[in-house]
Amino acid sequence: MKKSAPMIVATSLILGSAALIIRKIFQKRLDTVKHVDLQQYLGKWYEIASFPQKFQKGCTYTTAYYTLNDDDTITIKNSCIANGEEKIAFGKAKVTDKNSNAKLEVQFQWPFSGKYWILDLAPDYSYALIGHPNRKYLWILSRKPWMEMDVYKKLLIISDRKGFDISKLKITPQKSND
Repeated sequence: MKKSAPMIVATSLILGSAALIIRKIFQKRLDTVKHVDLQQYLGKWYEIASFPQKFQKGCTYTTAYYTLNDDDTITIKNSCIANGEEKIAFGKAKVTDKNSNAKLEVQFQWPFSGKYWILDLAPDYSYALIGHPNRKYLWILSRKPWMEMDVYKKLLIISDRKGFDISKLKITPQKSND
C-alpha cells in the first residue's frame, strides 16, 4: 500500500499539470485596445463596477487618480470610503507594451504586482474597461460617478465575449453630487 502512494501523487501531479496546460491552450486570447494616449488616460476615474476583491472589501465611492511621473511611470492614488472612513492606497504602474500603452504592470505593495490591461476605451476617454488576463479581475471605470445604461450594457457584452464571468460584477455605489 505504501508503494502505491507515491504513484498516486505522481499521477495526480501529471494530470493536474496536463489540465493546466490544456486550459491555457484553449483559453481565449485576451485582446486590449490598439492604442492608449497616456496623457488622455491620466486623471480621475470612478469605479462603476468591479469583481469584488479582498483589498476593496467594504469600499464605496471608489476612485482612482493617475499621474505621470518624470520616469514615465504612473502614480496611482486609489481611494474609497470603508466603514465610514477614507481608505487610500498609493501604487505605481509602468507600461509593459510600448506599442499600445494598453498593458501595464501595477504595484501597490512590493514585491507583488499585477497586470492592468485596458480592454476597451471610449474614443473620448469617458469610460474604460480594465481586466487581467487570468479573468479574475475586472473593472468598469468612468470619468463621471455614473454611467449611461446603454454604455454599461455594451461593456457587459464586451466583457462576456472576452471570457469574463459577468455574473461576478458588483455595482460600486458612488456619490451623486460629485
